[in-house]
Amino acid sequence: MQSPADILNDIWTSAGGEPAALARVRLTGEEPQIPSSFRVAVAGQTTIAAAGLAAAEIWRQRSGQAQDVSVDMRHAVAECRSERYLRLDDKPPPPAWDAIAGVYRTGDNRFVRCHTNFPHHRDAVCKVLGCEPEREKVQAALMQWKGEDFETAAYAAGGVVALMRSYDDWSALPQARALAELPLVSIDKIGEAPPKPWPQGDRPLAGLRVLDLSRVIAGPVAGRTLAAHGADVLLVSGPELPAIPWLTIDTGRGKLTSFIELKSEAGRAQLRALLRDADIFSQGYRPRALAALGFAPEEAASINPGIVYVTLSAYGHTGPWAERRGFDSLVQTTTGFNHAEGQAAGVGGPKELPAQMLDHATGYLMAFGAMMAKARQAREGGSWHVRVSLAQTGRWLWNLGRLDGGLNTPDLTGEAVHAAFIEPMPSGFGMLKAVRHSALLSATPAQWSRPAMPLGSHPAQWPARS
Repeated sequence: MQSPADILNDIWTSAGGEPAALARVRLTGEEPQIPSSFRVAVAGQTTIAAAGLAAAEIWRQRSGQAQDVSVDMRHAVAECRSERYLRLDDKPPPPAWDAIAGVYRTGDNRFVRCHTNFPHHRDAVCKVLGCEPEREKVQAALMQWKGEDFETAAYAAGGVVALMRSYDDWSALPQARALAELPLVSIDKIGEAPPKPWPQGDRPLAGLRVLDLSRVIAGPVAGRTLAAHGADVLLVSGPELPAIPWLTIDTGRGKLTSFIELKSEAGRAQLRALLRDADIFSQGYRPRALAALGFAPEEAASINPGIVYVTLSAYGHTGPWAERRGFDSLVQTTTGFNHAEGQAAGVGGPKELPAQMLDHATGYLMAFGAMMAKARQAREGGSWHVRVSLAQTGRWLWNLGRLDGGLNTPDLTGEAVHAAFIEPMPSGFGMLKAVRHSALLSATPAQWSRPAMPLGSHPAQWPARS
């Protein structure tokens, strides 16, 4: 089984990182940290370390100063569950899931998971089933369906659901075979442009401008990570777009936040104006949605030659499921994790991973890919496209191997986390207690210099560069 250092080495060098830089990284802690048969703690630690090392290398490129990076495994796991440990005026999070979200049995004795936290997704499920949004009624209606037929029908209606598959079932699908051809993080040149000089600043990403068009966890975690290293991150949302308030607070640390109505030409003009002065454009919209509005990667590169464009998808950018919507819990269900974890636990149905690890690890990989591409842009020019997916991160996590007896590990309780890794900070919502960033850089410590604020709190403009 690969050591954390070997896993980090693979992530780093596969994206073109200089092997010598790895000598300045220290990974501490032992697995397992939380109850799982999968190496979730190492997945969190190594993806956070990759992003931290990328920031340190950018600082070396900008200033000539090398620095050390250390990541403790327990702290990294806590950060990969940051939404659980967040406290607002000392109050814990509300229930994370909508009343009808979760797992159901179908008429052919399979299991399906419904994700209904957004009203339009809940409405789509109820429309397909022809029932009220109540758990018992949803379960009764699903007994009239075969699992795969319901999955297909719900997606066609605009819902997001997943049939539980074993890893072997998933591996036999064309989509799994398409992912097997892709790297963990794809970084591709998509246009010509001169190198952009680094702006002035005293932190790795100081003066860099990041447009963050993402929601829920993975994309927002990427933006939060870039902000932790000094970037000016502007979260662009729409006044009508549904959001999950607790996640907005947790991942909003360090960011500016504006509303832009992209369905209007005036709104698209606003976004184009912001894009012209951006360094990184990070988006997690469902596939092709932004392309339909004039913001495909190649269009962004023509608006702003030298842009680093980052795309997050659920199932990867090639294969028959490339346009399928999805969330961490659904990708876990359909790619074999829930089945395997359930078997390891001796339960008769699905069991979730003890963290939204596909989301969090993918978020850190997005930030890592964005920084690696930006460093290349500064050295050799070009416009760049970085692509990651929840399912590809899942494939990587699966291939890290399993832990015998990992499910017997005691869980990491709030008290233990709070004592070690939590810092108080003001916000536009009240006083927060939240998990500090776990990548410790010796010369440029990570920090969020802006408080989390309600969506739409700031004008749609960039702050002046120092």
